[in-house]
Amino acid sequence: MSNKIKIYTSSTGYIEAEINDEKNPVTAKAILNALPFESSANVWGDEVYFDIPATIHEENSQKEVEIGDLGYWPAGSCFCIFYGRTPASSGDKPVAASPVNVFGKIIGDPLVFRKTKSGEAIRVEKA
Repeated sequence: MSNKIKIYTSSTGYIEAEINDEKNPVTAKAILNALPFESSANVWGDEVYFDIPATIHEENSQKEVEIGDLGYWPAGSCFCIFYGRTPASSGDKPVAASPVNVFGKIIGDPLVFRKTKSGEAIRVEKA
């Protein structure tokens, strides 16, 4: 299964991403079933994260991720967008505060999320 979604903020406009269930099928299905949702963005280094209406347990979780990855953070019930170094990074790769379930990837340039401000409304919907 591979499904496209749109992530919208007033500072970035619509950005497409793809949800892929190969590694974490339970997470991917739960995210898709919760769509659409809207929340308030938080920024932590080069990561945007926000609460979503889904509770998912750890599934093949990892702390080190790739730029452009989408992750679900079980500890905070949050959707995470990684676009660069975080305060937990020691190298160039993003590192989550605690393990996340990677379930998708931004299509295009994830660096547009550098424009996102904490408190900004963020919406995710099916493309």
